[in-house]
Amino acid sequence: MKLFVCWVLTSVVCLAVLRKMWSSRYLRSHLSRSLYMNMMNHNQALYWEGNHQWYLCDTEKLSEALRPMFVQSYLDHGTQTFLNRSIEKSGWLSIQLYHSFMSSVFSMFMSRTSINGLLGRGSMFVFSPEQFQRLLKIGPDWKSHRLLDLGAGDGEVTRVMSPHFEEIYVTEMSQTMIWQLQKKKYRVLNIDEWQNTGFQYDVISCLNLLDRCHQPVTLLKEMRRVLEPTRGRVILALVLPFHPYVENGGKWEKPSEAMEVNGTVWEEQVNSLADVFQNTGFVVEAVTRLPYLCEGDMYNDYYVLDDAVFVLRPV
Repeated sequence: MKLFVCWVLTSVVCLAVLRKMWSSRYLRSHLSRSLYMNMMNHNQALYWEGNHQWYLCDTEKLSEALRPMFVQSYLDHGTQTFLNRSIEKSGWLSIQLYHSFMSSVFSMFMSRTSINGLLGRGSMFVFSPEQFQRLLKIGPDWKSHRLLDLGAGDGEVTRVMSPHFEEIYVTEMSQTMIWQLQKKKYRVLNIDEWQNTGFQYDVISCLNLLDRCHQPVTLLKEMRRVLEPTRGRVILALVLPFHPYVENGGKWEKPSEAMEVNGTVWEEQVNSLADVFQNTGFVVEAVTRLPYLCEGDMYNDYYVLDDAVFVLRPV
């Protein structure tokens, strides 16, 4: 017991020291402080340049059918608000130390997703309300009946879409994330229930799930079957380059069903995905490039992956 307590105290102290070492207050000499501030100014310039890169697409590499469907996105107010909040939270030293320690303890028997749900951290950001409306070609006051958000996580992305719908259904495998969804009063369906409710959905969102499930092609076909056939739409996000794997009890496994995505650059893989969608009963109505953002921790202000976001229409 004494050894465990010593290990806990040592871990907390080391994490605190490492965090503080990167503060300019601890750089004593004038030269060191000047170099630090120059580095921070350089990083700020790279930050804005890097943000611009998040949205770039070489439309010449898109197929002729997809070029007119591409929607150019930008760093907007909603995205910047998420980044600012994430940067602020990463500086909450006591909270970040607590999260770091608890994650190391829970990781022995829980998945990272479930740990995040338990601690109420690691919220994701796919698109802002304005970006969502622009992709679906709707206005702020547009309303529809049913939304189904597959793999909804903690429901923060669902919250962006929810003002436009009368009924909101969600699915999620992690029990701790389900608790977060229930707190937000969303109707949680079992993962084998949403396909068999007896009604259809006006919009189905499948955000960064297709590369994290065992049967991606089957999932596309099931969405097509329960989508309202005339006005229904699927909004689907996928991290590129495409690297499918499934989280299972803290371990990573290959999916049981293969989905072939060809190409080496973002645009080529988007072209290939359009063919996959067509083979499962969809046509691409809109596509854009967006950063898939996650709240940071004591080591990084935020985390970012490269998303392709599609609006699919059933055919």
